Amino acid sequence: MMGESCANPNRVKLRDGRFLAYREGGVPKEEAKFKIILVHAFGSSKYMYFPASKELIEELGVYCIFYDRVGYGESDSNAKHSVKSEVDDMAELADQLEIGPKFYLVGVSLGAYPMWGSLKHIPHRLSGVAFVSPPVNYLWPSLPEKLTKKDYRRRLLKWFLWISKNAPGLIHFWVFENLFLSIKSIYFSRFRKRTTNSPLRPKVSP
Repeated sequence: MMGESCANPNRVKLRDGRFLAYREGGVPKEEAKFKIILVHAFGSSKYMYFPASKELIEELGVYCIFYDRVGYGESDSNAKHSVKSEVDDMAELADQLEIGPKFYLVGVSLGAYPMWGSLKHIPHRLSGVAFVSPPVNYLWPSLPEKLTKKDYRRRLLKWFLWISKNAPGLIHFWVFENLFLSIKSIYFSRFRKRTTNSPLRPKVSP
């Protein structure tokens, strides 16, 4: 059952009192063969673009939940935000909307990092997990060289990773104080500073 709501009827009230905004799409959940929670990227929302035709959705029997992650759009912020708390939000959203004990997750770009948390904390709830253009840590020793050698972002991101490890204050200043505006406009022109719970904030507990 949906929790209490404020101005927007499409919000559920979580156990800790926060509200999580969402919208539904696809076929009715009672008729669905696949029940999917889609997790949007940084700078996006529950109105994220989902490139699947109505005909395909109906043919496959797909029911979708799009929601505003913590601190985005119409969802409340969380002073104790962590990767696990995001996983708990998804699981509680699924429970309140009564979509069943298991579901699929699709994470897009920075929305993919809660996918790792779900694999760790709620593997028993997952029918499947998909990563769409997820962020990559080029320092992962298991990442094959042949997969990344042609990626133009590799040097830039390695540079960012080195700075984030050795001088994290510079990254914070660059993102939030509009340093290097010309570079920022290229890589972050679609992004907005929405909340103190931004994934780029350095102090987020694991």
